[in-house]
Amino acid sequence: MSIAGDHETSRLDDAARAGWLYYVAGNTQDEIARKLGVSRQSAQRLVSLAVSEKLVKVRLDHPIAKCMELAHGLKTKFGLLTCDVAPTDPDAPAALTGVAQLAASEIERILKSDHPKIIALGTGRALRACVEQLPKMDCPQHRIVSLLGNMMSDGAATPYNVVIRMADRVNARHYPMPLPVFARSMEEKQLLQKQEAVHNILELARQADITFVGIGNIGDNAPLLVDGFVSREEMRAMLKAGGIGEITSWVFDTEGKLIDGLTNDRVASAVLQVSPLKPVIAIAVGTIKSEAILAAMRGKLINGLITDEATAEQLLTH
Repeated sequence: MSIAGDHETSRLDDAARAGWLYYVAGNTQDEIARKLGVSRQSAQRLVSLAVSEKLVKVRLDHPIAKCMELAHGLKTKFGLLTCDVAPTDPDAPAALTGVAQLAASEIERILKSDHPKIIALGTGRALRACVEQLPKMDCPQHRIVSLLGNMMSDGAATPYNVVIRMADRVNARHYPMPLPVFARSMEEKQLLQKQEAVHNILELARQADITFVGIGNIGDNAPLLVDGFVSREEMRAMLKAGGIGEITSWVFDTEGKLIDGLTNDRVASAVLQVSPLKPVIAIAVGTIKSEAILAAMRGKLINGLITDEATAEQLLTH
């Protein structure tokens, strides 16, 4: 590419970053100028350029070069079917907005298909943020199925279950899992999963055309512990057994292998399974989760990833 072409690409990249910071992350022009290291007037011009070049609509519509390079690096290194990377706001590296919009765009693309699809969903903060970004749609041809129970052990609804919320936005048939996340024993789990309705939901999950999950870390700030699904003693036992992360409450080690026993004996979620032909896409943000994301990719528990720049860089340089 010529020097003039390189300059034009760089200028559009800067405009796309400025547009993302302004329209998605909600930064002022003064904040954008400081983050990009330019004058306020230059920041204003970059935001205007993002609009005039149609880089920004409701979502960022420009593939920022660095994000594309990171996504390509992750796909190549870990053999992923798909990978997308959103920009990271330097002042809010754990913010979910950019990744949520990127994931919502992918789900919206699938929902626009006239061919009926089965979409399986895990749970978590990132997935819920993603669903909130979906537009209202009418998709009765599709089925949305939950991979895990939607109840706490006392019968209360789980805080981040997204199947019902998503179905309400897109008017699709939906199948929430009418179970607690963890049964009280292996025997109870087997009895619960033999119920006809539950058996049918598990079979739908097995047939899913595409799956979206979150990834949780293991430790004192683990979602399983913070949200009250496991006790501190159970979390210590997971750590002692080598647990590094969890997907739909299935706990795995640094090689992506499921931990024997412990809460894995009682988890009522659908079995984790990845087909080379069917995407299982994790929506995961935050360098605190990098070890868990790495393990999930090593163990082929996922074959797709939507994350942000900071997390992607840590995954590639680990």
